[in-house]
Amino acid sequence: MSGIAQLYLEKGLTITGSDLRLSPIVERLISLGAKVYIGHNPSNVEGADTIIYSSAIKSDNPELMEATRLNIPVLRRAQALAELMQDKLSITVTGAHGKTTTTSMISNLLEESGLCPTVAVGGIINNFSRNAWLGEGKFFVAEADESDGSFLYYNPTYSIVTNIDYEHLDYYVEFKRLLAAFRDFMNKTHDSGAIVCCLDDPHIRAITKTLNKRCIGFGISNTNDIYPKDVRLEEFSSSFECIYKTKTLGRFSLSIPGLFNISNALAAIALGMELGIGVDKIKQSLSSYKGAERRLQIKLDSYDMKIIDDYAHHPTEIKATLEAVRTMKYNRLLVVFQPHRYTRLKLLFNEFTKVLGNTHHLILTDIYAASEPPITGITSQALYTRIKDAGHRDVNFIPKTELCDFLMTQIKSGDLILFLGAGDINRIADELAQQIKATVERQCPV
Repeated sequence: MSGIAQLYLEKGLTITGSDLRLSPIVERLISLGAKVYIGHNPSNVEGADTIIYSSAIKSDNPELMEATRLNIPVLRRAQALAELMQDKLSITVTGAHGKTTTTSMISNLLEESGLCPTVAVGGIINNFSRNAWLGEGKFFVAEADESDGSFLYYNPTYSIVTNIDYEHLDYYVEFKRLLAAFRDFMNKTHDSGAIVCCLDDPHIRAITKTLNKRCIGFGISNTNDIYPKDVRLEEFSSSFECIYKTKTLGRFSLSIPGLFNISNALAAIALGMELGIGVDKIKQSLSSYKGAERRLQIKLDSYDMKIIDDYAHHPTEIKATLEAVRTMKYNRLLVVFQPHRYTRLKLLFNEFTKVLGNTHHLILTDIYAASEPPITGITSQALYTRIKDAGHRDVNFIPKTELCDFLMTQIKSGDLILFLGAGDINRIADELAQQIKATVERQCPV
Protein backbone atom coordinates (compact mmCIF):
# COMPACT_ATOMS: atom_id res chain seq x y z
CA MET A 1 0.00 0.00 0.00
CA SER A 2 2.82 2.42 0.83
CA GLY A 3 4.40 1.79 -2.57
CA ILE A 4 1.19 2.66 -4.40
CA ALA A 5 0.80 5.80 -2.28
CA GLN A 6 4.37 6.86 -3.15
CA LEU A 7 3.76 6.36 -6.88
CA TYR A 8 0.59 8.45 -6.78
CA LEU A 9 2.36 11.14 -4.77
CA GLU A 10 5.12 11.28 -7.40
CA LYS A 11 2.39 11.67 -10.03
CA GLY A 12 1.21 14.77 -8.15
CA LEU A 13 -2.05 13.42 -6.72
CA THR A 14 -3.37 14.28 -3.26
CA ILE A 15 -3.07 11.23 -1.04
CA THR A 16 -4.66 10.55 2.33
CA GLY A 17 -4.75 7.29 4.23
CA SER A 18 -4.89 5.59 7.59
CA ASP A 19 -2.92 3.01 9.52
CA LEU A 20 -3.13 1.54 13.00
CA ARG A 21 0.13 3.11 14.19
CA LEU A 22 3.05 5.27 13.19
CA SER A 23 5.95 3.50 11.51
CA PRO A 24 9.01 4.53 9.49
CA ILE A 25 7.05 3.93 6.26
CA VAL A 26 4.11 6.04 7.48
CA GLU A 27 6.52 8.80 8.52
CA ARG A 28 8.13 8.68 5.08
CA LEU A 29 4.74 9.06 3.38
CA ILE A 30 3.97 12.06 5.59
CA SER A 31 7.31 13.60 4.66
CA LEU A 32 6.42 13.15 0.97
CA GLY A 33 3.16 15.04 1.44
CA ALA A 34 0.57 12.41 2.35
CA LYS A 35 -1.94 13.07 5.11
CA VAL A 36 -2.07 9.97 7.30
CA TYR A 37 -4.60 9.33 10.05
CA ILE A 38 -3.71 6.98 12.88
CA GLY A 39 -6.69 4.72 13.46
CA HIS A 40 -9.63 3.89 11.21
CA ASN A 41 -12.57 6.29 11.30
CA PRO A 42 -15.42 6.88 8.82
CA SER A 43 -14.60 10.60 8.68
CA ASN A 44 -11.16 9.79 7.21
CA VAL A 45 -12.63 9.08 3.77
CA GLU A 46 -14.53 12.35 3.40
CA GLY A 47 -13.53 14.20 0.25
CA ALA A 48 -11.79 11.22 -1.34
CA ASP A 49 -12.34 10.51 -5.05
CA THR A 50 -11.20 6.88 -4.82
CA ILE A 51 -10.53 4.44 -2.00
CA ILE A 52 -7.76 1.83 -2.34
CA TYR A 53 -7.56 -0.93 0.25
CA SER A 54 -5.31 -3.89 1.00
CA SER A 55 -6.20 -7.53 1.47
CA ALA A 56 -5.71 -7.03 5.23
CA ILE A 57 -8.81 -4.79 5.33
CA LYS A 58 -12.05 -6.63 6.06
CA SER A 59 -15.47 -5.76 4.67
CA ASP A 60 -16.63 -4.43 8.06
CA ASN A 61 -13.87 -1.81 8.21
CA PRO A 62 -15.56 1.52 9.09
CA GLU A 63 -13.80 3.45 6.34
CA LEU A 64 -14.65 0.87 3.68
CA MET A 65 -18.27 0.83 4.84
CA GLU A 66 -18.41 4.63 4.74
CA ALA A 67 -16.95 4.69 1.22
CA THR A 68 -19.68 2.29 0.11
CA ARG A 69 -22.35 4.46 1.75
CA LEU A 70 -21.04 7.57 -0.02
CA ASN A 71 -20.71 5.74 -3.37
CA ILE A 72 -16.98 6.47 -3.54
CA PRO A 73 -15.27 4.14 -6.05
CA VAL A 74 -13.34 1.39 -4.26
CA LEU A 75 -10.32 -0.46 -5.66
CA ARG A 76 -8.32 -3.37 -4.31
CA ARG A 77 -4.58 -2.78 -4.06
CA ALA A 78 -3.80 -4.96 -7.10
CA GLN A 79 -6.43 -3.17 -9.20
CA ALA A 80 -4.77 0.17 -8.47
CA LEU A 81 -1.34 -1.24 -9.28
CA ALA A 82 -2.66 -2.74 -12.53
CA GLU A 83 -3.97 0.69 -13.55
CA LEU A 84 -0.57 2.23 -12.88
CA MET A 85 1.03 -0.42 -15.12
CA GLN A 86 -1.18 0.19 -18.14
CA ASP A 87 1.28 2.27 -20.19
CA LYS A 88 4.35 0.18 -19.27
CA LEU A 89 5.91 -3.18 -20.07
CA SER A 90 5.23 -4.97 -16.81
CA ILE A 91 7.53 -7.39 -15.03
CA THR A 92 5.69 -9.08 -12.15
CA VAL A 93 7.20 -11.41 -9.58
CA THR A 94 5.11 -13.89 -7.64
CA GLY A 95 5.60 -17.05 -5.59
CA ALA A 96 5.23 -18.34 -2.07
CA HIS A 97 8.79 -17.36 -1.10
CA GLY A 98 11.44 -14.98 -2.41
CA LYS A 99 9.16 -12.43 -4.08
CA THR A 100 10.58 -9.34 -2.39
CA THR A 101 14.24 -10.29 -2.85
CA THR A 102 13.78 -11.29 -6.50
CA THR A 103 11.77 -8.15 -7.29
CA SER A 104 14.42 -6.04 -5.54
CA MET A 105 17.26 -7.69 -7.48
CA ILE A 106 15.46 -7.06 -10.78
CA SER A 107 14.69 -3.45 -9.81
CA ASN A 108 18.35 -2.86 -8.94
CA LEU A 109 19.45 -4.48 -12.22
CA LEU A 110 17.19 -2.31 -14.39
CA GLU A 111 18.03 0.85 -12.44
CA GLU A 112 21.79 0.27 -12.66
CA SER A 113 21.43 -0.54 -16.37
CA GLY A 114 19.96 2.91 -16.99
CA LEU A 115 16.50 1.61 -17.90
CA CYS A 116 14.79 3.90 -15.33
CA PRO A 117 12.03 1.47 -14.27
CA THR A 118 8.96 2.24 -12.22
CA VAL A 119 9.10 0.02 -9.14
CA ALA A 120 6.68 -1.26 -6.49
CA VAL A 121 8.12 -3.80 -4.04
CA GLY A 122 6.76 -5.30 -0.83
CA GLY A 123 9.82 -4.35 1.22
CA ILE A 124 12.40 -1.60 1.49
CA ILE A 125 15.28 -2.11 -0.97
CA ASN A 126 18.45 -1.28 0.95
CA ASN A 127 20.22 0.13 -2.13
CA PHE A 128 17.57 2.85 -2.43
CA SER A 129 16.08 3.02 1.11
CA ARG A 130 12.60 2.86 -0.40
CA ASN A 131 10.18 0.36 -1.89
CA ALA A 132 8.70 2.31 -4.80
CA TRP A 133 9.50 5.04 -7.29
CA LEU A 134 8.27 6.43 -10.58
CA GLY A 135 10.67 5.92 -13.48
CA GLU A 136 10.79 7.44 -16.95
CA GLY A 137 11.59 4.14 -18.65
CA LYS A 138 9.24 1.66 -20.29
CA PHE A 139 9.41 -1.06 -17.61
CA PHE A 140 7.26 -1.44 -14.50
CA VAL A 141 8.62 -3.93 -11.94
CA ALA A 142 6.15 -5.10 -9.30
CA GLU A 143 5.74 -7.73 -6.65
CA ALA A 144 2.53 -9.66 -7.34
CA ASP A 145 0.74 -10.92 -4.23
CA GLU A 146 -0.91 -14.29 -4.71
CA SER A 147 -2.39 -14.47 -1.20
CA ASP A 148 -5.93 -13.42 -2.15
CA GLY A 149 -5.97 -14.13 -5.89
CA SER A 150 -5.60 -10.46 -6.74
CA PHE A 151 -2.49 -11.10 -8.85
CA LEU A 152 -4.91 -12.14 -11.57
CA TYR A 153 -5.61 -8.45 -12.23
CA TYR A 154 -2.19 -8.23 -13.91
CA ASN A 155 -1.35 -8.93 -17.55
CA PRO A 156 2.44 -9.05 -17.36
CA THR A 157 4.85 -8.87 -20.26
CA TYR A 158 7.28 -10.95 -18.19
CA SER A 159 6.13 -13.04 -15.26
CA ILE A 160 8.64 -14.44 -12.78
CA VAL A 161 7.42 -17.31 -10.60
CA THR A 162 9.72 -18.39 -7.76
CA ASN A 163 7.83 -21.34 -6.23
CA ILE A 164 4.45 -22.65 -5.08
CA ASP A 165 3.85 -23.92 -1.56
CA TYR A 166 1.04 -24.87 0.83
CA GLU A 167 0.27 -21.27 1.74
CA HIS A 168 -2.80 -18.98 1.89
CA LEU A 169 -5.16 -21.94 2.14
CA ASP A 170 -7.31 -19.81 4.43
CA TYR A 171 -8.30 -18.05 1.19
CA TYR A 172 -7.99 -20.82 -1.40
CA VAL A 173 -9.26 -23.61 0.93
CA GLU A 174 -7.95 -26.32 -1.43
CA PHE A 175 -4.42 -26.56 -2.80
CA LYS A 176 -5.74 -27.35 -6.28
CA ARG A 177 -7.44 -23.94 -6.34
CA LEU A 178 -4.10 -22.30 -5.49
CA LEU A 179 -2.47 -24.22 -8.35
CA ALA A 180 -5.25 -23.14 -10.70
CA ALA A 181 -4.70 -19.50 -9.75
CA PHE A 182 -0.98 -19.75 -10.51
CA ARG A 183 -1.77 -21.39 -13.84
CA ASP A 184 -4.18 -18.58 -14.72
CA PHE A 185 -1.58 -15.97 -13.71
CA MET A 186 1.13 -17.55 -15.83
CA ASN A 187 -1.26 -17.95 -18.76
CA LYS A 188 -1.94 -14.19 -18.71
CA THR A 189 1.69 -13.48 -19.67
CA HIS A 190 1.91 -11.68 -23.01
CA ASP A 191 3.01 -13.78 -25.96
CA SER A 192 5.58 -11.07 -26.72
CA GLY A 193 7.24 -11.75 -23.37
CA ALA A 194 8.06 -14.89 -21.41
CA ILE A 195 7.54 -16.76 -18.16
CA VAL A 196 10.72 -17.02 -16.08
CA CYS A 197 10.03 -19.75 -13.54
CA CYS A 198 11.79 -22.09 -11.13
CA LEU A 199 11.56 -25.57 -12.62
CA ASP A 200 13.05 -27.06 -9.46
CA ASP A 201 9.47 -26.73 -8.19
CA PRO A 202 7.39 -29.77 -9.26
CA HIS A 203 4.13 -27.80 -9.21
CA ILE A 204 5.54 -25.16 -11.57
CA ARG A 205 6.97 -27.88 -13.84
CA ALA A 206 3.55 -29.50 -14.09
CA ILE A 207 1.83 -26.20 -14.87
CA THR A 208 4.27 -25.20 -17.61
CA LYS A 209 3.51 -28.43 -19.47
CA THR A 210 -0.12 -27.29 -19.82
CA LEU A 211 0.72 -23.80 -21.18
CA ASN A 212 1.42 -22.66 -24.71
CA LYS A 213 3.85 -20.00 -23.49
CA ARG A 214 7.58 -19.47 -23.80
CA CYS A 215 9.17 -20.46 -20.51
CA ILE A 216 12.70 -19.96 -19.23
CA GLY A 217 13.52 -22.30 -16.35
CA PHE A 218 15.85 -21.28 -13.53
CA GLY A 219 16.95 -23.14 -10.43
CA ILE A 220 19.68 -25.06 -8.69
CA SER A 221 19.19 -28.25 -10.74
CA ASN A 222 21.15 -28.55 -13.98
CA THR A 223 17.94 -29.50 -15.79
CA ASN A 224 17.04 -25.78 -15.89
CA ASP A 225 17.88 -23.36 -18.69
CA ILE A 226 19.97 -21.41 -16.19
CA TYR A 227 21.64 -22.95 -13.15
CA PRO A 228 24.73 -22.56 -10.93
CA LYS A 229 27.95 -24.60 -10.68
CA ASP A 230 30.74 -24.51 -8.12
CA VAL A 231 28.56 -22.84 -5.48
CA ARG A 232 30.40 -21.24 -2.57
CA LEU A 233 28.42 -20.16 0.49
CA GLU A 234 30.13 -17.73 2.86
CA GLU A 235 28.99 -16.11 6.10
CA PHE A 236 27.37 -13.05 4.52
CA SER A 237 27.92 -13.70 0.81
CA SER A 238 27.93 -16.34 -1.90
CA SER A 239 29.26 -16.95 -5.40
CA PHE A 240 28.72 -19.36 -8.27
CA GLU A 241 29.51 -20.11 -11.90
CA CYS A 242 26.43 -19.48 -14.02
CA ILE A 243 25.39 -21.72 -16.90
CA TYR A 244 22.85 -20.21 -19.28
CA LYS A 245 21.50 -22.35 -22.13
CA THR A 246 24.63 -24.56 -22.02
CA LYS A 247 26.99 -21.56 -22.11
CA THR A 248 29.11 -20.36 -19.19
CA LEU A 249 28.47 -16.73 -18.26
CA GLY A 250 31.30 -16.63 -15.72
CA ARG A 251 31.36 -16.23 -11.96
CA PHE A 252 28.74 -14.17 -10.12
CA SER A 253 29.05 -12.86 -6.57
CA LEU A 254 26.29 -11.88 -4.14
CA SER A 255 26.64 -9.76 -1.03
CA ILE A 256 23.86 -11.75 0.63
CA PRO A 257 23.99 -15.35 1.91
CA GLY A 258 21.97 -18.48 1.25
CA LEU A 259 21.40 -20.99 -1.53
CA PHE A 260 17.83 -19.72 -1.95
CA ASN A 261 19.19 -16.27 -2.79
CA ILE A 262 21.31 -17.81 -5.54
CA SER A 263 18.09 -19.19 -7.00
CA ASN A 264 16.51 -15.73 -6.75
CA ALA A 265 19.55 -14.23 -8.48
CA LEU A 266 19.24 -16.73 -11.33
CA ALA A 267 15.76 -15.35 -12.07
CA ALA A 268 17.24 -11.84 -12.34
CA ILE A 269 20.07 -13.07 -14.56
CA ALA A 270 17.65 -14.90 -16.86
CA LEU A 271 15.48 -11.80 -17.20
CA GLY A 272 18.54 -9.63 -17.79
CA MET A 273 19.69 -11.90 -20.60
CA GLU A 274 16.17 -11.86 -22.06
CA LEU A 275 16.20 -8.04 -22.05
CA GLY A 276 19.62 -7.90 -23.69
CA ILE A 277 21.47 -6.46 -20.68
CA GLY A 278 25.19 -7.18 -20.82
CA VAL A 279 26.61 -9.94 -18.63
CA ASP A 280 29.11 -7.59 -16.98
CA LYS A 281 26.32 -5.19 -16.04
CA ILE A 282 24.27 -8.05 -14.56
CA LYS A 283 27.28 -9.21 -12.54
CA GLN A 284 27.89 -5.70 -11.27
CA SER A 285 24.28 -5.13 -10.22
CA LEU A 286 24.09 -8.43 -8.32
CA SER A 287 27.38 -7.86 -6.50
CA SER A 288 26.23 -4.36 -5.50
CA TYR A 289 22.77 -5.50 -4.36
CA LYS A 290 22.53 -4.93 -0.61
CA GLY A 291 19.38 -6.91 0.12
CA ALA A 292 15.99 -5.84 1.44
CA GLU A 293 14.86 -4.94 4.91
CA ARG A 294 13.88 -7.90 7.10
CA ARG A 295 15.59 -10.38 4.75
CA LEU A 296 18.52 -11.74 6.78
CA GLN A 297 19.01 -8.16 7.92
CA ILE A 298 21.92 -7.60 10.29
CA LYS A 299 20.75 -5.55 13.27
CA LEU A 300 23.95 -5.96 15.30
CA ASP A 301 27.39 -7.32 14.49
CA SER A 302 29.61 -6.11 17.31
CA TYR A 303 30.47 -6.78 20.97
CA ASP A 304 31.05 -10.40 19.88
CA MET A 305 27.34 -10.83 19.16
CA LYS A 306 25.13 -10.91 16.10
CA ILE A 307 21.42 -10.06 15.81
CA ILE A 308 19.70 -10.92 12.53
CA ASP A 309 16.09 -10.20 11.63
CA ASP A 310 14.28 -12.18 8.93
CA TYR A 311 10.74 -12.13 7.56
CA ALA A 312 10.50 -15.95 7.40
CA HIS A 313 7.04 -16.98 8.59
CA HIS A 314 6.38 -20.24 6.72
CA PRO A 315 8.11 -23.56 7.54
CA THR A 316 9.82 -23.65 4.12
CA GLU A 317 11.19 -20.13 4.63
CA ILE A 318 12.30 -20.88 8.17
CA LYS A 319 14.18 -23.98 6.99
CA ALA A 320 15.96 -22.02 4.23
CA THR A 321 16.85 -19.17 6.59
CA LEU A 322 18.24 -21.56 9.20
CA GLU A 323 20.38 -23.24 6.53
CA ALA A 324 21.77 -19.84 5.49
CA VAL A 325 22.45 -18.76 9.06
CA ARG A 326 24.27 -21.98 9.91
CA THR A 327 27.08 -20.95 7.55
CA MET A 328 27.80 -18.01 9.89
CA LYS A 329 30.19 -17.88 12.81
CA TYR A 330 28.79 -18.13 16.33
CA ASN A 331 29.01 -20.15 19.52
CA ARG A 332 25.25 -20.47 20.07
CA LEU A 333 22.27 -19.85 17.81
CA LEU A 334 19.17 -18.52 19.62
CA VAL A 335 16.05 -18.57 17.45
CA VAL A 336 13.18 -16.26 18.39
CA PHE A 337 9.97 -16.98 16.46
CA GLN A 338 6.74 -14.99 16.32
CA PRO A 339 4.01 -16.98 14.49
CA HIS A 340 2.09 -14.95 11.92
CA ARG A 341 -1.68 -15.49 11.66
CA TYR A 342 -3.75 -18.08 13.52
CA THR A 343 -4.87 -19.70 10.25
CA ARG A 344 -1.30 -20.32 9.06
CA LEU A 345 -0.29 -21.89 12.37
CA LYS A 346 -3.39 -24.09 12.34
CA LEU A 347 -2.90 -25.30 8.77
CA LEU A 348 0.86 -25.94 9.16
CA PHE A 349 1.09 -26.84 12.86
CA ASN A 350 2.97 -30.12 12.30
CA GLU A 351 5.36 -28.50 9.80
CA PHE A 352 6.19 -25.70 12.25
CA THR A 353 6.75 -28.27 14.98
CA LYS A 354 9.22 -30.18 12.80
CA VAL A 355 11.29 -27.28 11.48
CA LEU A 356 11.48 -25.42 14.80
CA GLY A 357 12.23 -28.66 16.62
CA ASN A 358 15.55 -28.77 14.74
CA THR A 359 16.83 -25.66 16.51
CA HIS A 360 19.01 -25.91 19.63
CA HIS A 361 17.80 -22.84 21.56
CA LEU A 362 14.25 -21.76 20.73
CA ILE A 363 12.12 -18.94 22.12
CA LEU A 364 8.48 -18.62 21.02
CA THR A 365 6.37 -15.53 21.56
CA ASP A 366 2.77 -14.43 21.02
CA ILE A 367 1.08 -14.88 17.64
CA TYR A 368 0.89 -11.78 15.45
CA ALA A 369 -2.77 -11.90 14.48
CA ALA A 370 -2.65 -9.66 11.37
CA SER A 371 -6.29 -8.72 12.03
CA GLU A 372 -7.43 -12.35 12.32
CA PRO A 373 -9.68 -13.48 15.19
CA PRO A 374 -8.22 -16.11 17.56
CA ILE A 375 -8.81 -19.80 16.87
CA THR A 376 -9.49 -22.00 19.89
CA GLY A 377 -6.48 -24.17 20.73
CA ILE A 378 -4.17 -22.44 18.22
CA THR A 379 -1.65 -20.55 20.33
CA SER A 380 2.09 -20.16 20.68
CA GLN A 381 1.79 -21.95 24.02
CA ALA A 382 0.26 -24.97 22.23
CA LEU A 383 3.15 -24.95 19.75
CA TYR A 384 5.59 -24.70 22.66
CA THR A 385 3.99 -27.70 24.36
CA ARG A 386 4.06 -29.80 21.18
CA ILE A 387 7.74 -29.03 20.52
CA LYS A 388 8.69 -29.68 24.15
CA ASP A 389 6.75 -32.96 24.24
CA ALA A 390 8.62 -34.01 21.07
CA GLY A 391 11.86 -33.88 23.07
CA HIS A 392 13.21 -30.35 22.57
CA ARG A 393 15.28 -29.62 25.70
CA ASP A 394 15.71 -25.86 25.32
CA VAL A 395 12.46 -24.21 24.28
CA ASN A 396 10.68 -21.34 26.04
CA PHE A 397 7.48 -19.39 25.57
CA ILE A 398 7.92 -15.75 26.54
CA PRO A 399 5.20 -13.08 26.08
CA LYS A 400 6.30 -10.35 23.70
CA THR A 401 6.18 -7.67 26.40
CA GLU A 402 8.76 -9.63 28.43
CA LEU A 403 10.87 -10.87 25.52
CA CYS A 404 13.63 -8.25 25.45
CA ASP A 405 14.22 -8.41 29.20
CA PHE A 406 14.32 -12.22 29.06
CA LEU A 407 16.85 -12.23 26.24
CA MET A 408 19.09 -9.78 28.09
CA THR A 409 19.35 -12.37 30.89
CA GLN A 410 20.15 -15.22 28.48
CA ILE A 411 22.57 -13.92 25.87
CA LYS A 412 26.29 -14.63 26.03
CA SER A 413 29.40 -13.61 24.16
CA GLY A 414 29.53 -15.39 20.80
CA ASP A 415 25.74 -15.68 20.43
CA LEU A 416 23.78 -15.17 17.22
CA ILE A 417 20.18 -14.20 17.95
CA LEU A 418 17.90 -14.82 14.97
CA PHE A 419 14.45 -13.19 14.97
CA LEU A 420 11.90 -14.81 12.65
CA GLY A 421 8.39 -13.72 11.70
CA ALA A 422 6.35 -11.44 9.46
CA GLY A 423 4.76 -9.45 12.29
CA ASP A 424 6.37 -6.82 14.50
CA ILE A 425 9.12 -9.01 15.99
CA ASN A 426 11.65 -6.74 14.26
CA ARG A 427 10.90 -4.11 16.90
CA ILE A 428 12.16 -6.47 19.60
CA ALA A 429 15.30 -7.08 17.50
CA ASP A 430 15.89 -3.32 17.37
CA GLU A 431 15.20 -2.92 21.08
CA LEU A 432 17.58 -5.75 22.01
CA ALA A 433 20.35 -4.31 19.83
CA GLN A 434 19.92 -0.92 21.52
CA GLN A 435 19.93 -2.44 25.01
CA ILE A 436 23.09 -4.46 24.31
CA LYS A 437 24.82 -1.36 22.98
CA ALA A 438 23.73 0.76 25.97
CA THR A 439 24.80 -1.95 28.46
CA VAL A 440 28.24 -2.34 26.91
CA GLU A 441 28.79 1.42 26.79
CA ARG A 442 27.83 1.74 30.47
CA GLN A 443 30.25 -1.02 31.41
CA CYS A 444 33.04 0.23 29.13
CA PRO A 445 32.66 4.01 28.74
CA VAL A 446 34.92 5.65 26.20
